[in-house]
Amino acid sequence: MRSITKSLLAVTALCGSLAATAGAAQTIRVAHVDPDDWTGSKKGAAAQIFKNIVEGESDMTVEIFPAGALGNEDELVAQAQDNLTQVVLVSGAMSKICPAASVLDIPYTFSSATVAWDVLDGEFGDALSEHCREQTGLRTLAYGETGFRNFTNNTRPITKPEDMAGLKFRVQPIPLYVEMVKGLGGEPTPIAWTELPNALSTGVVDGQENPVGVIYNNGLHKLQKYMTLDGHVYAADFILISDEFYDMLEPAQQEVVAKAARVAGTMGRAIQQWNTAEGVGKVQAEGMEVFSPTSEEIAAFAEKAQPAVVEYLRGELGDDAEWIDRLQAAVTDATQ
Repeated sequence: MRSITKSLLAVTALCGSLAATAGAAQTIRVAHVDPDDWTGSKKGAAAQIFKNIVEGESDMTVEIFPAGALGNEDELVAQAQDNLTQVVLVSGAMSKICPAASVLDIPYTFSSATVAWDVLDGEFGDALSEHCREQTGLRTLAYGETGFRNFTNNTRPITKPEDMAGLKFRVQPIPLYVEMVKGLGGEPTPIAWTELPNALSTGVVDGQENPVGVIYNNGLHKLQKYMTLDGHVYAADFILISDEFYDMLEPAQQEVVAKAARVAGTMGRAIQQWNTAEGVGKVQAEGMEVFSPTSEEIAAFAEKAQPAVVEYLRGELGDDAEWIDRLQAAVTDATQ
């Protein structure tokens, strides 16, 4: 089925390329893995407002493929690089094709969403975007938001790093997350997302970590008793466009696409913030015990987690390790 879909996309992409050469109206395919419902899905909201602006302010047409209709994030990125799907909204997949982007996952880097926005929408975000464009052929039109990730478990409240000891936490199969949990004294267990509910239900792991909205919308709060709002990783969304396709557009079309993406990123952030604020109240109302640490208490977590992750990343990134220092400098500037 995937090969058939790819073949059909290739044909339509070729037609789109020929139309671009002739200066005709464009069709932009936009894909993501989240639900289409804009009220509960940050990518869903971002994609829909992108479509509304582009179609309302130009002669271009936007087709949206939500909920993984064209594949997972890795597949969507590959399609964008081949100009089969022109715009994709992804998060974790970006660091796989542009390793420098992984510095954004250094735990406890951002003290708040507004600090993250200042950094990503400023000089650092622009520089990272250009670096990744040169490496991948994908242009970052704007940054959205997946949200701060938080720990939950079914054993005891976690108010300090020492409370992590002996607890098994499901983590994404990404080395950075493994190093983070190890640094905090927990036992990381990489498990695929689809297997997480069963792992929690059967006690294979004691806990997990995800944004509040993800925890509530997927019913994980019903399988966990305690949540700690430590916000250890701020996860960004990347709104990417095929650079090949972007260069085919007329300047006026580029302007509309760039504007629509910036608004889309902001819309995604707003929906994510709404889901987080609403989600905390909902999980508490349904019996979950939520602990909100002070800045001093979060600093204790950072002291344990950051060194292990930074050391790992410096070894992995090689020459790109400079992005760690550039990010830290940008955060310092944004918080002064």
